[in-house]
Amino acid sequence: MTTTEELIAQINRILDDIKINMGRLFENFDPLYLAFNLNRNLAFLKDLEEELSRRVSEALSYTMSSKRERDPHIRRILLRNHYRMLTLERLRTAITAHKIALATIESSYTFYKGKKIIEVKDITNKEELDSIRISEKPIKLGRMEILPHLAYSGDVLRILGQKSNKTRDTFKEIKSKLKEKGQIQKKGMRIEVEYWQGGRLKKERVELPVDADIDGELKKRFGQKFRWRLLTYVKTKGVLINSHYTIDNLSLAYASLYPEDGARILALDLFRYYYLTSEKERETIGLYPQMRPCIDCHYSIFDLPFMDEPEFRTGFGSMLIIKKCEVETLLSGKRSEISNIPNYLLGGVVLYGVSPFDEEKVSKLLGIDEEELKEAIEKFVLSGLHMVLFEDTNKFEKFMPKSDKAKQFLELLQG
Repeated sequence: MTTTEELIAQINRILDDIKINMGRLFENFDPLYLAFNLNRNLAFLKDLEEELSRRVSEALSYTMSSKRERDPHIRRILLRNHYRMLTLERLRTAITAHKIALATIESSYTFYKGKKIIEVKDITNKEELDSIRISEKPIKLGRMEILPHLAYSGDVLRILGQKSNKTRDTFKEIKSKLKEKGQIQKKGMRIEVEYWQGGRLKKERVELPVDADIDGELKKRFGQKFRWRLLTYVKTKGVLINSHYTIDNLSLAYASLYPEDGARILALDLFRYYYLTSEKERETIGLYPQMRPCIDCHYSIFDLPFMDEPEFRTGFGSMLIIKKCEVETLLSGKRSEISNIPNYLLGGVVLYGVSPFDEEKVSKLLGIDEEELKEAIEKFVLSGLHMVLFEDTNKFEKFMPKSDKAKQFLELLQG
């Protein structure tokens, strides 16, 4: 059995080899062969991470109580454990880079074995590569161009040190934006209520909106005899991406590829990601590991793509995504009524309904076909859901059916 130091040396050699090999793979770009190599690397790196993580955690628990001691032997142990932790961080950064790359490939290409669609994670047998064919997806998420710039070797700072000053500045800008906590707001209250029922005193906890009439609401539920106290406010909070491995990889890739405008381009990609997918899809895609599937507060990064819009105000981009998430919640149970509208076009319909943008602007912003978007809006109008989901329905008037028979049908649908 290897010692921990030998394992660390082996890991660092492997990561250095991966850095060289990945550079060669991108010289002749082949999504299929790239996916195979990424899967092979990832399986190996996960095994190493599991083993090193077990050893590092054991070592840290052993020395934690001795941190304040001045004994040089203890200091040497702490330095050794610090170096082990740095290697583990490098390994996890590399694993995240591989995951982002595989998810990006799967979001851009469909893989077939015969007539059967296979997932990118199942491309692990070199002998079967010739029997697999690929086709490009009409709607792509993420950005294939960033793939050569991810930190497959995990050494983000070393790679960054070889870049220009402008790239390093953009890296810092993106990282600060992604690490920023959302603006905290109160959106509800948790209340404990004591009330009488059947001659017995009972307790119950309820949540109410922050602007609710507390006494009125509680009287409806518990009658006249009750007392209540505020436990806490329900607040919007949290960072957008809860993984510094993801943040480091995205910051490095976008800063390297777009030194002048990396933050804005990443913001636009993230915005498109929220609008072209459903919440359920975002929980499984894995394109941006540990990113929130929905947001409920303002993040300044989402303002960057809209700074030149005449309607712009602080929080404009975040507001559009928050409304998209709210519409997704309202559509729960009603999706069957518009099952003929795919999620990416439904995102375009929602953006058309909640924003000041026309259909041409929406199609350009999301990268979808304008004629397909118009057809989707017409189908959405026929369902009558636009009357329920959007405050201002005037924009949908031009998509209303023109014939008397169609108008009667729409009236029946809307009750």
